[in-house]
Amino acid sequence: MRKKYNESDIRNDYRRLTKLLIERGMTISTMESATSGQIASLITDTEGSSAVLKGAFVTYCNEAKIMQGVPAEILDKYTVYSKETAEAMAKACAKVYEANIGIGVTGTMGNVDPANPEASVPGQVYFAITLNGEAKSYYIELQPQPTRLAYKLAVAKEIYDSLMERLED
Repeated sequence: MRKKYNESDIRNDYRRLTKLLIERGMTISTMESATSGQIASLITDTEGSSAVLKGAFVTYCNEAKIMQGVPAEILDKYTVYSKETAEAMAKACAKVYEANIGIGVTGTMGNVDPANPEASVPGQVYFAITLNGEAKSYYIELQPQPTRLAYKLAVAKEIYDSLMERLED
């Protein structure tokens, strides 16, 4: 059965998340590759988000990831498309911005990545969430989506669900 992602629902989810973080006095940062800033954008769609979003990186190429604190050895050993890379991304952005929550996301959306053809499989996405220094990694396989925005929103929903589960613990 194909999972459905509704843009309006996802935007409402992020509105709830941002308000929850404001209420709890928590901060968040992101290092995004596959979603190219979509998570940070969804967070900042809510008024008052400047109290929670400390900053965000869009690190579309490996060099950018390394410049922002992802160890080159991780990319060399595990490839850019791995849980290990997503976790290093989450840790690096949380550290740089001294945020309670760091989100790292990498993966392949609709097409094979010409810069990493042997490692990229369309629909495979890796993300990680650090919460107060404790990192957890995730892997998802997305069904083909009609647009790049639809892929980004689908990943955003999966990240939202995983983050909320951890915040409710």
